[in-house]
Amino acid sequence: MVLLAGCETLPEIDTPGDPSAAPGVPGDGRSVSPLDNPDGTRPGLAALTSAAQQAKARAVIDKVAVKGRGPKTGYDRDKFGHAWLDTADGVPLARNGCDTRNDLLKRDGQKVRFRSGSDCVVMSLTLADPYTGKDIAWKKADAAEVQIDHVVPLSYGWQMGAARWPEAKRRQLANDTLNLLPVDGSTNSAKRDSGPASWLPPSKPIRCAYAVRFAQVAVKYELPVTPADKKAMLAQCGG
Repeated sequence: MVLLAGCETLPEIDTPGDPSAAPGVPGDGRSVSPLDNPDGTRPGLAALTSAAQQAKARAVIDKVAVKGRGPKTGYDRDKFGHAWLDTADGVPLARNGCDTRNDLLKRDGQKVRFRSGSDCVVMSLTLADPYTGKDIAWKKADAAEVQIDHVVPLSYGWQMGAARWPEAKRRQLANDTLNLLPVDGSTNSAKRDSGPASWLPPSKPIRCAYAVRFAQVAVKYELPVTPADKKAMLAQCGG
């Protein structure tokens, strides 16, 4: 684990040159600022680089409550519903006939190709991964190369209050487009259930946007974060 004081030692990817070429800001406009995407229905996670953007970002993060992280006792992924179910009412894209994973691949993918006869099952795509800045040419045969990240990890949510929620609300957190990003699989695996004080995307330019998205989910679901996590989130946006 990397503690707050060591955040600067996390792997960093700096993007030289034109900011429009930065990770998460592809030139075709397929990545949207979290400040302009409050329900998560639009693709990607565009970097927040200007002073004005970062001031708005800090205002979002300031709304997040803080408390200590509780125990993981009793946590089980199944308590958030079957993975990628299409029946988590109350979130975007529910009951559209396509499971959550494929919905997210369609939302963020480019050059998307579907299984013959289907407009749901994604067989291949190109992903501009916000966490690393890499372009990933993905095929379903190598499914784990792209994973769907819960920005606020489900285990983290459990420890911060979701253990006391009704299952319907937990299903919402697990399938809400606001809390979901297709990303590089190995990078997502390295994150595990970390908060922002312990893990941030390797691509440094995207870290403020990531902190905003984490805050947006926390505010929507009335989930507090740890004091260290909130401090780390503000720090990514110049706070």
